[in-house]
Amino acid sequence: MTSTAVRPASNTEAPLVLTTDAPRTLGFLDQFTLWGNLGISLFGPVTGALVAAYTGSLAQGLLAVVVGCGIGALVLGGSAVFGSQTGAPAMASLRGLFGRRGSMAPTVLNIAQNIGWATMEIIVISQAAVAVTSERWRWLFVVLAGLIATTMAVRPLGSVKLLRKFMVWLVLIASVYLFVQVLSKPVHDLPQDGVFGFWPAVDLAAAGVVSFAPLAADYTRHSRTNKAAFAGSALGYGIAAIVYYALGVFAVATLQTNSTDVITALVTLPAGAIALFVLLVDEVDEAYANVYSTTMAAHNLIGHVDRRWISVGIGVLATGLALLVDLGNYTQFLYLIGSVFVPLFAVAIADFFVVSKRNWDVSGTARFRWQPAVAWLIGFVAYQLVNPGTVEGWSPFWLDLQQRIFNHQPVPGWLGATYTSIVISMLAAILLGRVRRPTPAQPV
Repeated sequence: MTSTAVRPASNTEAPLVLTTDAPRTLGFLDQFTLWGNLGISLFGPVTGALVAAYTGSLAQGLLAVVVGCGIGALVLGGSAVFGSQTGAPAMASLRGLFGRRGSMAPTVLNIAQNIGWATMEIIVISQAAVAVTSERWRWLFVVLAGLIATTMAVRPLGSVKLLRKFMVWLVLIASVYLFVQVLSKPVHDLPQDGVFGFWPAVDLAAAGVVSFAPLAADYTRHSRTNKAAFAGSALGYGIAAIVYYALGVFAVATLQTNSTDVITALVTLPAGAIALFVLLVDEVDEAYANVYSTTMAAHNLIGHVDRRWISVGIGVLATGLALLVDLGNYTQFLYLIGSVFVPLFAVAIADFFVVSKRNWDVSGTARFRWQPAVAWLIGFVAYQLVNPGTVEGWSPFWLDLQQRIFNHQPVPGWLGATYTSIVISMLAAILLGRVRRPTPAQPV
């Protein structure tokens, strides 16, 4: 369905309870700068350093970044249109795909991953701050990051305007400085001891971008047009991710660092601490996005509760977890997210644009549809078979199944889990969608 609400004044904030009558105040520039800020992250150089390690080559690492981020940006842009078309937040918009009850499964998964991402963002903020100051102040930086992120989540549209007016310019200056410093160093050969190949590196780069697809509609429901939603998110996040992943690749080649020490290596550059401090402040918007999107996901379950109280609860939880846990296995965390949400949003995009012709029923009475659920399962299995990962207690089953299917031969090097899963998921969604056309949605 399409919202018919009259555009409110520019100072209107997001609704406090679940509603598809969202204020349409965001144009292309608002969304481009929002997603650009979200794409500029301290996780970028970390992911780029991992991509460099996976390829063992500067040229292949940069190419893997462009290909992976490009694939992820298209999925992100397509997912963004769900919000601008229906006026519903991301998980509520999936009622059009799975029905009201069926949307609860991805909602619960999204809540879990968003809390995890919010916690990880607060941890990386505190670690970067400690690299500039002292370990004894880590708790203070955790609390401050959690407090600021939660405050921004309480006023989401105001935060978008703030990012556009101020942070984007400071971040741009800091980014240019870091690139000049990194590229001024001589290039060295990359280590070859952790090389997995080009396509696993593409999977890693794509997973980082696709991880924001479940958040997209939470913000683009406030977009004035579908074109602004698609272009603002895909270009804003895609370009920023390519730039910052590439910074990590170059850092491995010139500073001779790795994914664990890349932030420390950037801090040790002349005035690097100042540039990293700017990025450190900007990193809070990543935590804010995850806190707010956890709130919007929870609204699909408890839509009558004031979102501000939910945001406060989520912010306190993520801050508490950040005080207690370590960063963990970041690579496999990205892969696990990718294996769930890459096929999910590939199915959603195919169904939304091809099967349902942008006509989803996102009301509380939306009925379950088995066709996209089966297509999602098929895409998930395809991802796992190509890239089982290394998660204990999970990966051995898929690795054994993979060996049986491929007759104990290695998976072809050109077979990447991300694009393979996307293609299979979309084909399955379109073919199964022809079994029975969905009933046209009625305006709510």
